[in-house]
Amino acid sequence: MSSSVGESTTRIVGVVGSNPTRSLYFFLKGESYMRYAKLLKYDAGNWDGINTTIWFSGCTFKCPGCFNEDCQDFNYGWEYNKEIEDRLIKYAKDEHVTGVCILGGEPFQQDLDVLLRLFKRIKHEVRKPIHVWTGYIFEDLLQDPDKKKLLEYVDTLVDGPFIMELKNLNLKYRGSENQRVWYL
Repeated sequence: MSSSVGESTTRIVGVVGSNPTRSLYFFLKGESYMRYAKLLKYDAGNWDGINTTIWFSGCTFKCPGCFNEDCQDFNYGWEYNKEIEDRLIKYAKDEHVTGVCILGGEPFQQDLDVLLRLFKRIKHEVRKPIHVWTGYIFEDLLQDPDKKKLLEYVDTLVDGPFIMELKNLNLKYRGSENQRVWYL
């Protein structure tokens, strides 16, 4: 689908979510349409110390046994916007917070430009570690220039899909034995 605006042409290559009109509205305004399931100021359950944590909505991996099945739906939760991003930054600046955790859903299936802006803000304004969980494997992320760019700002990455047959509740930071922790 394409439409002419003056002398330029806009080509729409995909639609996020189940509402094409809403997605088109955000696309034409130059804005993102991302959703998040939860934002916690203080989280001690995903990484060492106290972290500010956000769960983005949307994941196409659909791992059987996923602990966060609700977050697989790209329409789940609330709209992620500048106000929410500013709140996350404010939470992360708290003196008790030691880092920022980014989960999902699947972070690398979101608007990568919006995530890059967030990661840069965390690095420059907050100056605390960024911990990210993904169903992609590290080597595959390195093959995609946009995803690789995000990794420049990540301090630790937990990679790999959750595999029910390899589930191990004794693992730190991860749910199945195939998942790896990368210190970047």
